Amino acid sequence: MRNGRRVILGAGLLALAGAAGVLAQKDPRVIKVSTRRWVFTPNHIALKKGEPVVLELTAEDIFMGMNIPDFGVRSDIVPGKTMRLAFTPDKAGTFTFLCDVFCGDGHEGMSGTLTVT
Repeated sequence: MRNGRRVILGAGLLALAGAAGVLAQKDPRVIKVSTRRWVFTPNHIALKKGEPVVLELTAEDIFMGMNIPDFGVRSDIVPGKTMRLAFTPDKAGTFTFLCDVFCGDGHEGMSGTLTVT
C-alpha cells in the first residue's frame, strides 16, 4: 500500500511539473514583414533556434507569397490583410525566404535571409 501511494504521489508531481513547463512557455516573438513589388522589409531576419516566432505579413500593393522552404512553411500575402505565419526554427544556419507568387518583372529576385543562431 505504501508503494502505491509513492507511485501516485510521483505521478502527481510529474503532472504538476509538466503543467508548470507549459505555463512557463513564452509568447512567440512577433516580427512584422511588409512586401511591395519585389522587396521584403526587412529582408534579413535574425532568429534563435527553438524560439517560437510569428511573422505578421502585409502587402502594400499586390498579392504575393512567402515561402521558407528549409522550415516547410509558407503563406499567401493578401493586400489589406495581415497574414500570420507561425513556426519554430529547429536548426541553426542561414536560410533563404522568397516570394513564391509571380508578382511581375523583378519577382525572381524577391528574397531575403533568415539567420538562426
